[in-house]
Amino acid sequence: MSVRPLELVRGLLSRCRESRCAACPLAAPTQSRRVLLFGSPNVGKSVIFSRLTGSYAIVSNYPGTTVEVARGQARIGDVAVEVVDSPGSYALMPFSEDERAARDLLLSSRPHIVVHVVDAKHLRRMLPLTFQLIETGLPVVLDVNIIDEAARAGLQIDTAALSRALGIPVVATAAASGIGMDRLRAILSGPVPEPSSFAVRYPPAIESAVQRIAELLDRDTGVSARSLALLLLQRDAAMLEQVRAAHPEAADAIERIIAETESQYAQPLTFPIAVARQREADRVVDTATSTAPRPVRPGFAEVLGRLTMQPVTGLLALAAVLYVGLYLVVGKLGAGVLVDFIDNQLFVRHINPAVEAFVERILLWPTWSALFVGDYGVFTLGLRYALAIVLPLVGAFFFVFALLEDSGYLPRLALLVDRLFKRIGLSGRAIIPIVLGLGCDTMATLVTRVLQTRRERLIATFLLALAIPCSAQLGVILGLLSGHPRGLVIWGGVVLGVFALSGYLAARVLPGEASRFYLEVPPLRLPSVHNVLTKTYTRLRWYAAEVVPLFLLASVLIWVANLLRLFPLVLSGARPLVRAIGLPEEVAEAFLFGFFRRDYGAARIFDLHSGHAISGVSLVVAMVTITLFIPCIAQFMIMVRERGLRAALAMTAIILPFAFGVGYVLNLILVTLQVSI
Repeated sequence: MSVRPLELVRGLLSRCRESRCAACPLAAPTQSRRVLLFGSPNVGKSVIFSRLTGSYAIVSNYPGTTVEVARGQARIGDVAVEVVDSPGSYALMPFSEDERAARDLLLSSRPHIVVHVVDAKHLRRMLPLTFQLIETGLPVVLDVNIIDEAARAGLQIDTAALSRALGIPVVATAAASGIGMDRLRAILSGPVPEPSSFAVRYPPAIESAVQRIAELLDRDTGVSARSLALLLLQRDAAMLEQVRAAHPEAADAIERIIAETESQYAQPLTFPIAVARQREADRVVDTATSTAPRPVRPGFAEVLGRLTMQPVTGLLALAAVLYVGLYLVVGKLGAGVLVDFIDNQLFVRHINPAVEAFVERILLWPTWSALFVGDYGVFTLGLRYALAIVLPLVGAFFFVFALLEDSGYLPRLALLVDRLFKRIGLSGRAIIPIVLGLGCDTMATLVTRVLQTRRERLIATFLLALAIPCSAQLGVILGLLSGHPRGLVIWGGVVLGVFALSGYLAARVLPGEASRFYLEVPPLRLPSVHNVLTKTYTRLRWYAAEVVPLFLLASVLIWVANLLRLFPLVLSGARPLVRAIGLPEEVAEAFLFGFFRRDYGAARIFDLHSGHAISGVSLVVAMVTITLFIPCIAQFMIMVRERGLRAALAMTAIILPFAFGVGYVLNLILVTLQVSI
C-alpha cells in the first residue's frame, strides 16, 4: 500500500509533537499560563512584550473603551504563555481611561503572573504600585528595567536584597538591548511564584477599617479583600458601585466604616495611605540600592535630553524635528520622490492604462465600467489614491513617528508644550493625539480617550477636526508648497494661529479646569531599528486593513452620487463658495472629495496643480481652506461615537463656515497686498 508524501509528513509531525521534546519547537506545550505586563508609561513594557512575543501581536480595544491592549503568544520551553501588555498606569486608583482599563484588566483577567515593569532610575517612586499589586494577592514578579541607564547614573540595585524584602522574584533587565531577558523567561516558564506575604503597615485606624471592610466582602473576587478594602477607603467610584451591586446588604455598613475613618483625618484617606506606602518604599530602596559616585560630566544623550525640555533649546529642537521629519521625510521624500515614482511612473503610465483597457474590454456598459475605471473608479481613483498618493505619505509619517517614539523624544515634547497647552485647556499629554493626528485624524480622535477630563477630550477633538492636517494632506501641502517658501510660511502661520485662537476660545467657553499632568520621561537613546520597523509595519497594516477599504467605499459612494445626479447638484452649490474665496471652480470637487476622505481632497488638489489649474495665491488659499475644512466621514463617525451626535454636529457646523471665512479673508489680504507666491 502506497503512502502519500503529505500523509507521511503529517504522521512524522504528529509523532514529534507527541514526544514533547522541550528543545523542539514543534513539541506540544505541557502548560499554558497568562502573564500580564503592568506598569507606568515609558518604562519599556512594549519592548519587553516585543522581546517575549516577537513582532506579531493582536491589538484590540478593551471592552467598552477605545484603549488598546496588545496580546501575543510566547513559547518558553514547554510552556505556552499568553502575554498581555496593559495600558500604562501609575496606581490601582484610576485617574484616566488608560488606568481604568489597566485596573479592570488586572481584576478581571485573573493572570497567573503579574510582571510589574519599573524604571530602575525611579524605583523609589514606582515601588508603591508594586506594593498595591502584591496586596491583590496575585503572584507578582518585579522587572527592574533600564538597568543600564541606572548603572551609568551610578545607581546599583541588589536584586537579591530587593527580592528578600518584597518576597517576590526580582529580575534586572535592559530590554532594549536584551539584557536579563533570559532570566525573565526562566521565571515565567518556571513554577508560578507564591503570593507574597509582604504587607505595608498603615496607620492603626486605617488597618482597623481595612480588616472590618474585608470581613464584609465576598472572597471570590479574583483579588484579595484587603486590596479591595483599600480602594473602597479611598472612595474608588467604580469599586463602590460594584460593592453596592454585589453586596447591597453590606454597602451601608461599609459606607459607615469609611465615613468613621475619614473623620479621624483632615485629608482624604488617599493621602495617609500614599504616605505609608512611600515610607515603606524609601525603607526598601535604602536596603537594596547604593549610589556610586557619578561621572563628573553627564553623557551626550543626557545633555541633549535636558536641552529638548528647555524653552529656547527645546523649541529649536522641535523646529529641527519638524524640518527634518515632516518637511524633508514626509514632504520631500514621501510627497515628492515616492509619490512621483509610484503614481506617475507606475500607475499613470503603466498600471492604469492596462486596467482601463482590461475593464472596458470585459464590461461593455460604460455605466458599470465607470465603477472601476474613469474619473471616479474604484481602481483609478480609490485604489490609486490609497496606494500611490496616500500610502507613501502615511508610511513616511509612521516611520518618523516611530523614530520619535522609540527615541524617547515624545514625552519630552509633552513636557515642553505643557505650559502652552494649558492656555488652550489641554495638558502636555494631549500632544500624543495631536501628533498622531498628523498621521490620521480618525485614529487620533480615538486616542483622545487617554485625556483625563471630558473638557479636554472635547477641545482636542475639535482641534483635530479643524486645524490638524492628516499625513496625506500634510504631505501634499509640503510637496506643493516646498517650491514656494513664502506660501509655506503663510500656510503654517495661518493654521497655527487658527489652532491657538480656537483652542484659547474653546477653553474659555467650555467649563472645567485642566487636568493634572505627570509623565515618566524615559532616557533619550538611539532608536532600535527592529522596534522602528515593527511599529511602522504594524501601523501600515492598520492603514491597509482600516483605511484602504474606506477609500474604495468612498469611490463607490461618489459613483452612486454621480449616477443619481447628486454629485453635480452638490457641486453647483459649492462652486459659488469656491469662487468667493478666489479659487477656480474645479477646486469645488476637491472639497467634496474631502468630505468622503480628507486624503481625497488633498490628492485632488495635487492633480489640479499637476494640470496647472491652480497656482500662486489661489494655491495657498486652497491649502489653508482645505486644511480647516470639515472632517471626513470616517473621522465624523468616530466623533459621533466618542463625543456624541450633538457635539459632532455642533463642531461641524462651526468648522464649515469658519474654513471658508478664513479662506475669504486670506485671499482678500493677499490680493490687496499683491503678495507674490
